[in-house]
Amino acid sequence: MMRYLIYPLVPFLVLLTAVSLACILAYFVMLGIGDHFPLRKIISKSSQILLVLSIFPAMKILNINRTQLGFAEKPLFLKQLLQGFVLGFFTLIPVFIVLYVLKINVIDDAQQWTASLVAKKMLIALFFALIISLIEEPLFRGILITGLNKKLPVIAAILISSIYYAGLHFLDSHIEIPYQNITWFSGFTLMSDAFTGLLNPEFVSTFLALFMVGIFLAGVRTQIKSSLGLCIGCHTCWVWQIKMSKSLFNTDFNSPYAFLVSHYDGVIGPLVTGWLMLALVFFWLFRKKMLLNTDR
Repeated sequence: MMRYLIYPLVPFLVLLTAVSLACILAYFVMLGIGDHFPLRKIISKSSQILLVLSIFPAMKILNINRTQLGFAEKPLFLKQLLQGFVLGFFTLIPVFIVLYVLKINVIDDAQQWTASLVAKKMLIALFFALIISLIEEPLFRGILITGLNKKLPVIAAILISSIYYAGLHFLDSHIEIPYQNITWFSGFTLMSDAFTGLLNPEFVSTFLALFMVGIFLAGVRTQIKSSLGLCIGCHTCWVWQIKMSKSLFNTDFNSPYAFLVSHYDGVIGPLVTGWLMLALVFFWLFRKKMLLNTDR
């Protein structure tokens, strides 16, 4: 019983260590570069780098190799990226169709749209979407879910990793400390504010949607062997579609159906939660049918 209490807290301790180190590191970075970037941004990016780097000692400690982490061989991995991208497209495009039909998403007429401008935005959005996925997937569907699954049942690993995935999206502080007032302790002030902000009830609907995103991707990761490429491709396409939606459309929060989305990004919200729950059911039925056909 104790393992259900102890092991879920280990990732939190790793996170706390990474953010604490980032707070100290950010202070010295600010001393070196001046006030060109906000302290909170430096802490945020430093924390991400440290968390990614933590994958390597964690693999050593937990005796996890590249394959167990979820990476397939290069040819299959590249194939999975494309397959995952297609999966991501067809699992999220219905949401955008509904948002457009209900006039929650309204085309941004202020922009002078041209084919070259749209193509440019698509490529830039795709690049940043891929970067985000290459950071988040090895962390959450890679080392986190693999490490938890070594000590806990797979369903517990899925739920816990998804909670961390959803929660970290809200770990941010909006406090701006003037450069002349920054001390080595300033970062910890921001860290305290960021963790306190996780209790904000306004985040509930968005948290649930991101939690379902985590469960869907974790389901793919745990049901298909060495499928981290699928998760990266799917996540990339989702982020890409959301970024393109924000570029091409404005969100009408005065719409009577605006409750289906949140202010987080104008997409994530109850509609995504419900749709991904349905998609998970279809995925489970599809996998069950595939396994039955294999056993025959």
